[in-house]
Amino acid sequence: MQYDHAAIYKAYPTVNWIDDSIGIFDKDNKEVTVEQSKIDAARVELNKETYKFERKEEYPDWGTQLDYIYHNGLDKWKTDIVDPVKAKYPKPE
Repeated sequence: MQYDHAAIYKAYPTVNWIDDSIGIFDKDNKEVTVEQSKIDAARVELNKETYKFERKEEYPDWGTQLDYIYHNGLDKWKTDIVDPVKAKYPKPE
């Protein structure tokens, strides 16, 4: 079975380790019983945060952005750099 590790760790903070072939365990190596509905809810919450990481990877480094602002102005920076990234990775509702 393939577990959703990140969602399980978010939903169950006491989980210490997960092995897809044998199960989910706490710090005392006791098997933890999980509910799929809690894992699904945690996945929804994690997905709401994904856009932040995607945007961060897409934006140019700060030096490049500041140089762009210096040469082209703040409004052009927003329309040429910021808005396309926000459109590509919209904030979830």
